[in-house]
Amino acid sequence: MLVKQVTQLIGDTPLIDLQMEIPKQSHIYAKLEMYNPGGSIKDRLGKYLFQKAMKEGKINQQTTIIEPTAGNTGIGFALVAQAYHLPVILVVPENFSFEKQELMKALGAKIIHTPSDEGIKGAIKKARELEKSLTNTFVPMQFENKENPETYYHTLAPEITKDLQKPVTAFVAGAGSGGSFAGTAKYMKEKYPDVKVIVAEPEGSILNGGPIHPHKTEGIGVEFVPPFFKDVNIDEVLTISDEQAFSYVNQVAKEQGLFIGSSSGAALAASLQVAAKLPPNSNIVTIFPDSSERYLSQNIYQ
Repeated sequence: MLVKQVTQLIGDTPLIDLQMEIPKQSHIYAKLEMYNPGGSIKDRLGKYLFQKAMKEGKINQQTTIIEPTAGNTGIGFALVAQAYHLPVILVVPENFSFEKQELMKALGAKIIHTPSDEGIKGAIKKARELEKSLTNTFVPMQFENKENPETYYHTLAPEITKDLQKPVTAFVAGAGSGGSFAGTAKYMKEKYPDVKVIVAEPEGSILNGGPIHPHKTEGIGVEFVPPFFKDVNIDEVLTISDEQAFSYVNQVAKEQGLFIGSSSGAALAASLQVAAKLPPNSNIVTIFPDSSERYLSQNIYQ
């Protein structure tokens, strides 16, 4: 395959039928989003948002992109903005992955840190302040942009159904901004009316009513209910401990040859719990959003 720009490689990632012990002879199929050029599912969001914004005249060659991000969105945005030769400012809480921040900078983005204890809410506040202080800016704001779930409704979800070619019994995935979950779940509900859609969250996320507190599982977990969830009838929320998530990160590397991030480990843990509840020979689809390589400094394999 000959391409002229790295953004042409975004999407059409592999769907793997995991060869492991799964309850009731069911199958778990994982979408390997680390095979996007920026290494995560968020490349899709950058490409979709920027193409649409350019067509609608929301951005031009002098526009500065500003976004609060925990990491992967920043990498995806910086990667796509580079293709348009646009400057990027990313607002990142201090405690997030060193590797992600280095990759953002390598792509030409400027990083502004906010205090760790303010979480993503602090990063959002700072991004809005920057928006007011600069001229000709574009703040996609993934946490409230309706085009976030649209991205996955129109890209990732159709890829899954095309590749699988069989009914989906359950869709299980983590939620950060909630866009990839909501968009994919909506598509699945339309195509398979009986499908169960289940959110995986880490301890310290609020969807199951627990208190907010720090967790080692990165990329998923929410401090407020994503607005996109109001359009999706979520069947269940499963809370996965850091220990469970990291256990599967290690197991999948040793047994499957896959380097997955901690949010993928949580999604797999939840998928196995779901398999135990469903009828035999169920088809469960999940998403592995990124790889472990951008978390090595955090001892992801320990």
